[in-house]
Amino acid sequence: MGLVLLAHALGAASAEAVPAAPSASPGTAVLLDLDGAIGPASADYVRRGLALAAREHAQLVVLQLDTPGGLDTSMRDIIKHILASPVPVAAFVAPDGARAASAGTYILYASHIAAMAPASNLGAATPVVIGMPSPAAPAGKPPTPDKGAEPAAPADTMTAKRLADASAYIRSLAQLRGRNADWAEQAVRESVSLSAQEALQKNVVTLIASDVSDLLRQLNGRQVPMGKGSVRLATQGMQVLVFEADWRTRLLSVITEPSLALILLMVGIYGLLFEFSNPGFVLPGVVGVISLMLALFGLQMLPVNYAGLALLLLGVAFLIAEAFLPTFGALGAGGIAAFAIGALLLIDNDAPGFGVPLWLVGLMSAISAVFILLVAGMAAKARRRPVLSGVSTLVGATGELVEFEDGEGWAQIEGDYWHVHGAPDLRPGGRIRVTHVQDLALQVVAVAHD
Repeated sequence: MGLVLLAHALGAASAEAVPAAPSASPGTAVLLDLDGAIGPASADYVRRGLALAAREHAQLVVLQLDTPGGLDTSMRDIIKHILASPVPVAAFVAPDGARAASAGTYILYASHIAAMAPASNLGAATPVVIGMPSPAAPAGKPPTPDKGAEPAAPADTMTAKRLADASAYIRSLAQLRGRNADWAEQAVRESVSLSAQEALQKNVVTLIASDVSDLLRQLNGRQVPMGKGSVRLATQGMQVLVFEADWRTRLLSVITEPSLALILLMVGIYGLLFEFSNPGFVLPGVVGVISLMLALFGLQMLPVNYAGLALLLLGVAFLIAEAFLPTFGALGAGGIAAFAIGALLLIDNDAPGFGVPLWLVGLMSAISAVFILLVAGMAAKARRRPVLSGVSTLVGATGELVEFEDGEGWAQIEGDYWHVHGAPDLRPGGRIRVTHVQDLALQVVAVAHD
């Protein structure tokens, strides 16, 4: 299943004839489209887009945003590259209906220019981690922050640390760009959001534009503060160069999706298990190794909870042991429980798009149990099957002595020559029958001629 999805993504990437990095000019704006959850693939895409703009001396980078949020590490990576960019970056929440929630709000604040489409929104920038209590209103009641009231106190020290760090971070970005720092901190501590018109009134964004062409028209002649001095934009009639995501970004996006990483991990483990149990098939081993390597690559780029990973692998080990040990289901039940808990804890982040859904955990647990039951059934049948080869199958067979002296010699039995022991009075050419096997030698007795 995981390999099918991976092959489909690669096929789609190759089907779209994405050209090599195009050449920009001083009168060019490079358009980056950041759509969906922010992760390692997003950070790599933005990094390479900004590098292209700087290398080709483009005048402006338009970062079009529509994101529910994402990973903190990837968000900070994107922001570092924006802050270091020699080319001005205009973050544009578009098209209508788009949002820059959570991590998107930080990126918007970090950009040199912040713009929104009329029917877009931003905010809800509170950092969320698995197990982190929310400082919001009680369950069943929507948060309705009172402007005059103090925000609710964090429930524990770790929550307080995360909120303090995130608040200081977004406040520093707001101060750097001369935007509303108080509202930025409120978005972190109280998870509030704003519409485009409200964001413009509160000095959260620079302007509102209907599309990229309208954005460039409004930016024409605008002075943009940079690290050293400022840049006056000349965007009237500017050529827009769209930087497409190539196969590398698409592949990275696929294998860093937590659900697919989990599937690839299981395909890899069971592929290798099948190959070790049935040497010579080759294909399960090849598929298993490739899947396992892709899964490990994806997981090392994600915020993995190593306790969850250890529980997941322990569950697999228990399930495998259940197939070969007579534990009457004890190891199997423990293995399924450990696997399910480990899969739920695997990704140490509750950011949008980066959790493992419950239905997938249940499905993978059921598939693992069925797989192990099938392996156990095959092993039980193999143990009950009568031996069809080897020395022990010759007991009762008859043959002819070829050489014999001092109680031992050679006999032809069922077309092969075997070392035999027997009574000293046996003679070459006589008929014999195998009675039993002792020390890898056949014990024989004479058979009377009919």
